Amino acid sequence: MIGRLSGKLIEKLPPQVVVDVNGVGYEVDVPMTTFYQLPALGQPCTLFTHLAVREDAHLLYGFASKEERQTFRQLIKVTGIGAKIALAILSGMTADELAIAVASEDIKRLSAVPGIGKKTAERLVLELRGKLATGGNLTVPGGLPFAATPDEKSDIVNALLALGYNEKEAAAATKSLPADVTVSEGVRLALKSLMKV
Repeated sequence: MIGRLSGKLIEKLPPQVVVDVNGVGYEVDVPMTTFYQLPALGQPCTLFTHLAVREDAHLLYGFASKEERQTFRQLIKVTGIGAKIALAILSGMTADELAIAVASEDIKRLSAVPGIGKKTAERLVLELRGKLATGGNLTVPGGLPFAATPDEKSDIVNALLALGYNEKEAAAATKSLPADVTVSEGVRLALKSLMKV
């Protein structure tokens, strides 16, 4: 597995670049978010890579950070998402923006990416929920810290689903919960808000 390339950037032709490492030129496909961060031609550059081995080719995908590479790896695990679509997603938004869109179930934002329809966006939310990390103190719309308690929040949602509420109701009930809420307290507060409706 080739996990990282460090060398001289010798070609830039979106979405592909060529990095010369000790006389060997590696063709690497990169998302546009990484492409825009690359130095000028002839300058040193480092990419964190993912090697995809197929029957007919060995393909390298490069990323500016380990977090972006990890997000790519999570994306290609989603049913119906291949490397090309994963690169398109990461070209349309950063890894942090994707994590926030998934956490806040922003189907509209996700389906704005070329090649992603409403059903695929819904599948992304369903399959990536709680699996994407952000690089810092980001907040989802509504002011909740994203990375604070994804496991506890998903436990609260699962408890509500087990009680017979649908996903939309469960998501709506958990959106306004405090970031540091425990599972039992979160379920109690969510049930209280559902009773008001």
